[in-house]
Amino acid sequence: MDILREPEFWVGVGFVLVIAILMWKGVPAMIAKMLDSRAAVISAELAEARRLREEAARLLADYHAKAAGAEREAETILTEARAEAARFAELSRTDLSAQISRRAQAAQDRIAQAEAAAMQEIRATAADAAVAAAQKLIQARMDEQRAGRLIAESIKDLGGKLN
Repeated sequence: MDILREPEFWVGVGFVLVIAILMWKGVPAMIAKMLDSRAAVISAELAEARRLREEAARLLADYHAKAAGAEREAETILTEARAEAARFAELSRTDLSAQISRRAQAAQDRIAQAEAAAMQEIRATAADAAVAAAQKLIQARMDEQRAGRLIAESIKDLGGKLN
């Protein structure tokens, strides 16, 4: 009976006894039940993760589609804005050219009016000077005898000029 004195024997007996008690109380069934419930929770979490991943994939696809649409729309707006700017620039050039032409014509008209007024003033001044010079010449060269003769000749010629 040396075996009863061995500590390993008693450790083995204790071990078997603990295993027997655990079996008798139904611990393996409880552990299996806990593992099954944990597996169900993990399975539910995996299903939720798959669902969330699919939803994220759909949202990403929607985002990419919206981004592409927004990019196309921005490009369209940019193209239209460039075309509008070109039209506005051309219209501005045309309007500016017409305005410059009108102002140039108005300036030429004012210059022509100023020239005409200056010419009229020069003619009037020249006529006044010619009249004054003629008057001085006539006064210097005309005496009473000559004046009488000129008047008499003018009266004679007047009859022929009236007919």
